[in-house]
Amino acid sequence: MFENARRFETEFAGRKLVVETGKLAQLANGSCMMRYGETAVLCTATMSQKPRDGIDFFPLSVDFEEKLYSVGRIPGSFLRRESRPSDKAVLASRVVDRPMRPLFPKDMRNDVSIVMTVMSVDQDCSPEITGMIGASIAVAISDIPWNGPIAGVATGLVDGEIVINPTAEQREKSDLQLTVAGTAEKVVMIEAGANEIDNETMLKAIIKSHEEIQKLVAFINEIVAAVGKEKKPFESVEVPHEMFDEVSALVIDKVRIAMDTDDKTVRDAALLPIYEEVHAAFDEKYADNIGMLDECLYKLQKFVVRRWLLDDGKRVDGRAINEIRPLAAEVDLLPRVHGSGLFTRGQTQVLTTATLAMTSEAQLLDGIDNETEKRYIHHYNFPSYSVGETRPSRGPGRREIGHGALAERALVPVIPSIDEFPYTIRLVSEVLSSNGSTSQGSVCGSTLALMDAGVPIKAPVAGISCGLITEGERWMTMVDIQGVEDFFGDMDFKVAGTHKGITAIQMDIKIDGLTYDIIKEALEKCYKARLYILDEIMLKAIDKPREELSKYAPKMRTVTIDVDKISDVIGKGGKVIQRICAECEVKIDVEEDGRVFVSGTDSDNVQRAITIIETIVADPEEGAMYYGKVTRIINIGAFVEIAPGKEGMVHISKLEDHRVEKVEDVVSVGDVIPVKVLGIDDRGRLNLSRKDAIAAIKAKQSNQ
Repeated sequence: MFENARRFETEFAGRKLVVETGKLAQLANGSCMMRYGETAVLCTATMSQKPRDGIDFFPLSVDFEEKLYSVGRIPGSFLRRESRPSDKAVLASRVVDRPMRPLFPKDMRNDVSIVMTVMSVDQDCSPEITGMIGASIAVAISDIPWNGPIAGVATGLVDGEIVINPTAEQREKSDLQLTVAGTAEKVVMIEAGANEIDNETMLKAIIKSHEEIQKLVAFINEIVAAVGKEKKPFESVEVPHEMFDEVSALVIDKVRIAMDTDDKTVRDAALLPIYEEVHAAFDEKYADNIGMLDECLYKLQKFVVRRWLLDDGKRVDGRAINEIRPLAAEVDLLPRVHGSGLFTRGQTQVLTTATLAMTSEAQLLDGIDNETEKRYIHHYNFPSYSVGETRPSRGPGRREIGHGALAERALVPVIPSIDEFPYTIRLVSEVLSSNGSTSQGSVCGSTLALMDAGVPIKAPVAGISCGLITEGERWMTMVDIQGVEDFFGDMDFKVAGTHKGITAIQMDIKIDGLTYDIIKEALEKCYKARLYILDEIMLKAIDKPREELSKYAPKMRTVTIDVDKISDVIGKGGKVIQRICAECEVKIDVEEDGRVFVSGTDSDNVQRAITIIETIVADPEEGAMYYGKVTRIINIGAFVEIAPGKEGMVHISKLEDHRVEKVEDVVSVGDVIPVKVLGIDDRGRLNLSRKDAIAAIKAKQSNQ
């Protein structure tokens, strides 16, 4: 029945990689089942018969579909089925999209859909990397025009050694999470999170990754030679040369004048009459192809910018090649939020806010990997007003999710552990104005917000981008690219890090790849720019995390108890813990490992709750001090509960340092008073003293 079925095998990072073709999804233009260890991903590629009308871009969609049956789980949603993609699935889709997109013909307008369906997951064998290789094979063996193949690898740094496709255990202790994609000749995509890795080590890891990629590309080419289809012709939408030449002759000098400004608003306003002039001159002549006139003007702007850079070393806004736009940093902008930071670079401006909360407010994850929650969350919003448009808000798209994840990844290495800082942390980066590199602006703004909030980060992080212009063998890089240099250039190489090293990289390109020399120069330029931003701008706004949290932030304390005592703290039906929360006006989270997190708006109440918990799990000692609640009064004294189930009596003679006639003259039922343990009798009853507790408190205060 499956006479065209073929099976291909190779070894990949010490494990078997199997590719099956000709059996599944045969109506797609190209398909394969990828098996790596016990990971299985079905990859398909499909192209529409005709180009889509009325668009000026290549309509490629890449989807990474997580199926929870792949890890033996039922979705946690009400409908018990997979719905919208998780953020991790979106990020995986972007990682595959970015290296594949530049290799499709730029003048093709046929819809192309690439789908990677994850059907089985072995945590030691990355489904993302398996899917990327499978997507490349599906397109390469199909009849869809493409200049691939590419391949990708995941790379770690374990105990100082570079490891290709690390196992789950190795990933837990790796200082590097690097994904590299490339062709046989060049590197096409880099994405990394790192624990302050230096440039030299990062470059070595990229080069070693590419060496493994070259072996995979050779393997894929063998598959293409065996089962690949002939590529289909397509209807090109390339701008006619004669049209471009006519438009250029009419307005190129005016375009140069309009482009020569550092103000995006001025530039856009100056270009409007040029568009009107071109349409007035050529609409009638090119009545059947009017849409191409705007494409001509786009190409003309691109031509001007690239010629200035390559031939004259001139940038649109007049900056030097390695000069950063004017910078500004500010903190403490919003009085009620727990921390805020504003970072401005030219006309790019990002305001980030920090919110602190209980550990129980960590984000729950329902995905196919081993991560079930995260306590540091970063969101990125890109409203239409930031680019002067009126588009209504429709929630975060793939770009917003990707940029938020990049900023999150950049800051993860410096976020304190839960033991050092027992809070859930949420950052929200609001892009107020955008003219290039907002993702790296959000990294800088987020560092400011974290320090303003008093989060004891290990080191401040800054981000910067590097651009590229190529022509044949010629190339040049420039630091801190603005919008037009991103649109008309060949690369957006984003690097974030501390003084010590790199914490995150994301590389987008529009060409067929980068050489090692280009990557090395981009890393060096970003390093120098990053240090300037940190030392000259950010650290002058706030040089270290604040020592105290905002008065509006919850005050958090942690205590670790014996796991056998957890039930005592919770109580039957939760009565004990609920009572502590009500009396002390706090929130309490108890973890299975015995960690207890207590938060509240009043530090004294938080400490009182901690003391009660410690009293519950440990027997009171003679001489210890407590705050307790008066539960009942008799003629000779008052009974005080220092913890649920642990009560003692304060004799009337121990209420004050003078004679007391009536107990009610000093305390009432419900009062919370300080007490000192004078003794414990054979039956475990506590002899308490308010008088001695007050004397001890006064003595301590006078010593301070």
